[in-house]
Amino acid sequence: MVEQAYRFQTATPVYCERYGNGHINETYLVLDAAARLYILQRINQRVFRDPERLMQNISAVLAHIKQSAASHREYMTLIPDKDNYMWHVDDEGEYWRMYEFISDSICMDWVEIPDDFRESALAFGRFQRRLADFNATSLHETIPRFHDTPNRYTVLHQAIDADAFGRARNVSAEIDFALEREEYGSLLKKLHSSGEIPTRVTHNDTKLNNVLFDRTTRKAMCVIDLDTVMPGLAVHDFGDSIRFGATTAVEDERDLSKVSFSLELYHAYMDGYLYACGDALTPLERELLRDGAKMMTLECGIRFLSDYLSGDTYFRVSREGQNLDRARTQFKLIADMEKIWDELLAD
Repeated sequence: MVEQAYRFQTATPVYCERYGNGHINETYLVLDAAARLYILQRINQRVFRDPERLMQNISAVLAHIKQSAASHREYMTLIPDKDNYMWHVDDEGEYWRMYEFISDSICMDWVEIPDDFRESALAFGRFQRRLADFNATSLHETIPRFHDTPNRYTVLHQAIDADAFGRARNVSAEIDFALEREEYGSLLKKLHSSGEIPTRVTHNDTKLNNVLFDRTTRKAMCVIDLDTVMPGLAVHDFGDSIRFGATTAVEDERDLSKVSFSLELYHAYMDGYLYACGDALTPLERELLRDGAKMMTLECGIRFLSDYLSGDTYFRVSREGQNLDRARTQFKLIADMEKIWDELLAD
């Protein structure tokens, strides 16, 4: 893909190779004649149907973050193409973009120690604080109804009613668990619709591996993978981090005795996130952070259950029953949260 690298404003590209483990976009590491490194990506248009709006979101958000960042290592830097666009469209209609490579950085897929999780919270908290004065409604909604939990329940009901693969009779306990919490699933949407919690710039994929850490100090530097940046709720971003990181087991663990919600990791993340956010959140948003954690876990659980009932058509599976196992781990985490609900309030 060296020929695509030539389309951007770098010195002459001399080397290009596949890079990373991403499953959506094609990613390459590029070296130019001045010994500078870059990340070149082809945007997956099957997933992101309007790449120009996506790139407009990313460009605007990065430009805003740059204004308050203390170092260029705290944000990604887009490289314009030869026509001064922040993306390039090739002769086949494929969309490409290029970032400066942030050297001496690492990504982590799993929480190894609580300090790592707290560091990721600092990164996402800074992200929220730096964008608190950004007009979130000016961003495009690149994935409509992404965190619309009531709509996820509509899809679940459709999957139950259709029962296309005859699986519903064997998962009645999981269905009952989800439906018992359907009324709760409307809480955050109602508060947002009434104006009680504001629209924010949200990342929408706040997993640990979307934070770059300094290789030497293991301090969080910047948030990456901004493809899903759009208007949303800060509590959803907080909750997605907790759902993914404050657990003792992998997402598809079959043995539920190994799955538990870690209060230690939850508070490590909460502490870092609130410290970095400063006064960017309203008192009600702070109070609802625990609901963000429960809501995102519930939403993912019902999405996994819906997909299992529908024949595993959305989430990739490598074995039979994997989506059901994923749903069960989420529901186990919710049950754990509910047992210690008062302990999850922000200080």
